[in-house]
Amino acid sequence: MRGQSGEDGDGSATPVNRVATGPDITMEELQLAVRNHSMPLEALRYDVTPIGLHYLLTHFDIPEVDPAAWRLDVGGAVRKPVAFALDDLKAMPKVSAQVTLECAGNGRAHFSPRPISQPWLFEAVGNAEWTGTPLRLLLEAAGPRASAVEVVFTGLDRGVQGGIEQQYERSLPVAEARMGEALVAYEMNGRPLSPQHGFPLRLVIPGWYGMAHVKWLRSITLMDKPFRGYQQEPAYHMATSEDDPGIPVTRMLPRSLMIPPGIPDFMSRIRYVRPGLCILEGRAWSGHGPIRQVQVSTDGGASWAEAELGAAVSEFGWRSWRYTWQAEAGDHELCCRAEDAAGGVQPLATTWNAQGLCNNAVQRVKVAVGTEVVPVQLAAGSRPAEASSNRP
Repeated sequence: MRGQSGEDGDGSATPVNRVATGPDITMEELQLAVRNHSMPLEALRYDVTPIGLHYLLTHFDIPEVDPAAWRLDVGGAVRKPVAFALDDLKAMPKVSAQVTLECAGNGRAHFSPRPISQPWLFEAVGNAEWTGTPLRLLLEAAGPRASAVEVVFTGLDRGVQGGIEQQYERSLPVAEARMGEALVAYEMNGRPLSPQHGFPLRLVIPGWYGMAHVKWLRSITLMDKPFRGYQQEPAYHMATSEDDPGIPVTRMLPRSLMIPPGIPDFMSRIRYVRPGLCILEGRAWSGHGPIRQVQVSTDGGASWAEAELGAAVSEFGWRSWRYTWQAEAGDHELCCRAEDAAGGVQPLATTWNAQGLCNNAVQRVKVAVGTEVVPVQLAAGSRPAEASSNRP
């Protein structure tokens, strides 16, 4: 029976026909949800996501690593197997890049019926500055043989999924691994990797969904035949049924998110905004090319207007956008959608798949606009004019 999975590990060991037909979260999903966390949407205001706000998914357990004893082995179909200590890597040429990471299962909770796994809404994303060694230099040091077709990246995290005990492992074609932007990172936002983000070393493959960014990297193995480990197949495939082999997940589809304006209701997260000018802001990204356009709708997708794009800071990092809305009294549904240079556009709705992957349907934010929508309790010592703001 095929298994179900998600990001750099957000799948469970449940088969693909395990879905939730109602809104209630299952105990399995709750166990995953309390271990992992998404990025608060208000953190979209930061060009670089602070480490503690960056989304995080831990597939099995966070391994305990002795950095003095740790080595990265590069072997397999190579002319000269090599091993690197952390200091060896730090002595090599260093590169830094802002890269947006998004979980392949982002948006899973919006599928109906809902595949039972990590129940992400929209916020499984972050944009960090990663620093490390170009991956191609490590491959060149080992000398790939002409027969090598794939590179397998093995993490130290170990567990059971699909009834199989395994290390977390993913592979890339040799040509993809040799791309100049791929790196093995030992710093995040100028600091050594934290335990939860892959200390001492993780893979960063710009443009790809998070399942490719193997954490707690222990070995790199070149193979002369395609890798068929569990996390490669059947995991991370958009399949319509148990018998459908599906399409493998690779690069991120275009997506945009907005900072919800005004203030939230604690439970429903409906936003409360005062009438007048309201600045809507957010970020957009794609693994298929630069963002070409972001559009905003204030009527649930019935009509669209173009937002103003900020400067492109990084080839593989998200891009800011801004839109001025004249908020009028009443109930509204705000949406935003991105288009990339390859012509990919976010859909209003997406096609269901059994693992709950690659749902890049537009974000929808419910907003109540008015001056007396709910009673106002002023903070002690405050003045009435301090009671509202239409900035996100």
